Amino acid sequence: MKRHLWLVVNSVIVMAALLLIWQSGVWLGVPPYMLPGPLVVGEALVNRFPSLIRSLWLTAEAAALGLAASIVVGVAVALAFAQWRGLRRLLYPYTILLQTVPIVAIAPLVLMWAGSGLFSVALVAFIICLPPIIANTTQGLISVEENFLHLFLMHKATSQQVLFRLRLPHALPHLFTGIRISAGISVIGAITGELFAGSSRVGEGGLGYSILYASGQLETDYLFALVLAASALGFSFFFATMFFEWYLLHNWHESSRSDVPE
Repeated sequence: MKRHLWLVVNSVIVMAALLLIWQSGVWLGVPPYMLPGPLVVGEALVNRFPSLIRSLWLTAEAAALGLAASIVVGVAVALAFAQWRGLRRLLYPYTILLQTVPIVAIAPLVLMWAGSGLFSVALVAFIICLPPIIANTTQGLISVEENFLHLFLMHKATSQQVLFRLRLPHALPHLFTGIRISAGISVIGAITGELFAGSSRVGEGGLGYSILYASGQLETDYLFALVLAASALGFSFFFATMFFEWYLLHNWHESSRSDVPE
């Protein structure tokens, strides 16, 4: 208990230090339109809270849909790669190359193909989240210790039993590593999609749409509030993933045992 309390105290101290550094820039004479102070940003957050929450919800919805779809598709592709080595050798490099394609270049194409709105934004988030899921899950599925495979084969296990009772449980830590990576970048993907395809109606859209609006109106204080909201959303996705990882793995896998609450 003391260890967790000390962690919270340290986090609060770090946050206070960052706010002090931020405020110091304002005290040094940086113009407010370039760097508004924390109090000004907090005031903008309170004044624009209803619209900010609506934007945050739309972005969270698109990011969550893209992340969930990438987990389902990524695990299915990884299972196929683990079952058929020839298919893995043929297609695996191309799934990794997908991660090198600039998402800013893909988003306008998605807009042309699927139109504006939630589906297009979620599709952009899906594209950016998919490669880490495939890469990490595939690595976990194919890196099972050979002795375990021989043990299963000695007991005449079928290929499906080996896949779902040995390889898949073994790959869970690797899968959650990929989900942790994708959880953060899903928000980036959703916001990037919203910059191009975020709204079909004027005045309505997620954080990306609101960021464009605030930037065009030179509302720097509200722009900072939107950036903080996007960061908070990314952190919430990341820590939710960590909780589910701990919940599923802490009873049997050493990677999560150290995180068991005291």
